[in-house]
Amino acid sequence: MIPLKPIAELPTHEVVNMPPPIGDQDLWNGDSALQEAVAREGAGRAAEHLAAFGRLMGSDAVFEKAERANRHAPELRAFDRHGRRIDQVDYHPAYHDLMEIAVANGAPNHAWAHDGPGAHAANMAIVYLFSQAESGVLCPMAMTYSVMPVLRNNPGAGDEWIPRLLSTEYDSRDIPAAGKSGALVGMFMTEKQGGSDVRANSTVAEPAGAETGEGAAYLLSGHKFFCSAPMCDAFLTLAYAKGGLSCFLMPRWTPDGSRNALFIQRLKDKLGNRSNASSEMELQDSWGVMIGPEGRGVRTIMDMVTGNRLYCATNSAALMRQALVQALHHTGHRTAFQKKLIQQPLMRNVLADLALEAEAALALAMRVARTFDEAKKGEESAALFRIGTAIGKYWNCKRAPAHTAEALECLGGPGYIEESPMPRLYREAPLNSIWEGSGNVICLDVLRALHREPAVAPALLAELETGRGGHGLFDAALDGLKAELADRDNLEIRARRLTERMAVLWQAALLVQHAPAPVADAFCNSRLGERWTGSFGTLPAATDFDAILDRALPGRERSA
Repeated sequence: MIPLKPIAELPTHEVVNMPPPIGDQDLWNGDSALQEAVAREGAGRAAEHLAAFGRLMGSDAVFEKAERANRHAPELRAFDRHGRRIDQVDYHPAYHDLMEIAVANGAPNHAWAHDGPGAHAANMAIVYLFSQAESGVLCPMAMTYSVMPVLRNNPGAGDEWIPRLLSTEYDSRDIPAAGKSGALVGMFMTEKQGGSDVRANSTVAEPAGAETGEGAAYLLSGHKFFCSAPMCDAFLTLAYAKGGLSCFLMPRWTPDGSRNALFIQRLKDKLGNRSNASSEMELQDSWGVMIGPEGRGVRTIMDMVTGNRLYCATNSAALMRQALVQALHHTGHRTAFQKKLIQQPLMRNVLADLALEAEAALALAMRVARTFDEAKKGEESAALFRIGTAIGKYWNCKRAPAHTAEALECLGGPGYIEESPMPRLYREAPLNSIWEGSGNVICLDVLRALHREPAVAPALLAELETGRGGHGLFDAALDGLKAELADRDNLEIRARRLTERMAVLWQAALLVQHAPAPVADAFCNSRLGERWTGSFGTLPAATDFDAILDRALPGRERSA
């Protein structure tokens, strides 16, 4: 028998000039701006927890779980093997691992379990750290976080559900909530014929018994077009009762222990956010309890919408931060034309500009989170929270897609490959602009707040005035904004411009007070001058690029 010759190794070349794997990140200790924002906005008591959580969320193992949870999308299992309707969604085990991490570390409830100064700022810091690895899991976290004010204002349902939502145990079993160690709550408002115009909804609610109104049981019938996280234990939804559009709490299981009539029609095949199941839901005499006054459903559910908007603003800031980290890592190890990319003048301009945007987004999100902490202090604080969530949601979410696209470009071809986290960040970025109100809806909401609530404009302008004197361009821009607000002509046409100016001025006010001078000066010189187009890499030549990049670099990269 002729012996087989060994197979020769494939001829190849030595791999050089390619960045090493980024490996484990320390998302807390590597982010000076985050540490400062947490202390500044009153959440310092959570620093130890955030430090440990930042190491966990930055680990390569968690990023790998996020990759698997998104690569292996959820699957609908409408029937069991015997043909019984069960309407369940099957997830990859990595999804459940991430859900467990999120719940155990307070993503859905830290603020409510730690009432006091800085509680919501700390909760948003948790969201910021988690979001850099994975966003889809945060959909049920956001809704559970945001439903708490609604339940607190409705003690009948609140007494039953709040203890379950405060649990730090994730229980994935599809059984009645009373038998679980923890629960999550979702929401579905929109229908295909109305979208953001929820008053165009056609779902109807008929009394299930003799009682009607708040706290009474109803049977709902209709079709909901976007129902994310359909395996939550209960949902808030809108339907027309006799007295008008009303809000209802619908559990997956009814009080008698039977499955509620919530029929998942299909799962959406989405651009991004793929780890999270989003579905269409048919309601056929589905059991629910009216929450809030009859006919006041929009006002009742808006407390939940507002909290979700804060989540969106924070998540967008986190996407920008991680996109920046990936770009800094690649350019710091890649050589072109005899220099590291990060040493090339134009690339330094791009990276520094990305760093300014990411820090400004974080500063705004965390400041708005503190307005939530302070909202009960008085009318002015509540007014600032009311408009702040809309401003932060609009601007951070608008900037994230452009930011992640520019960061991806810094990596070139390797950033466009699915083995990189960049495609996932890029696909995730547009979602926050759509969820809880698209750009036009948010800007019109800003106008309504300004002109229907007398305390809003003075509260916002007082906040912006704290930055006066920090930079000449800031002072001039603030005076310009006041003139624009005084002009009542064509307000709807100008709504985006006004909201953008408010957001950028608020970011500038925070930076001139709290960020190092090179960061604040570069931000004001670029964003508040006459020629800013919003594109990245157009900072003035006099910018202190060294200082900005040194601040933005993660700790280990900085020391290298």
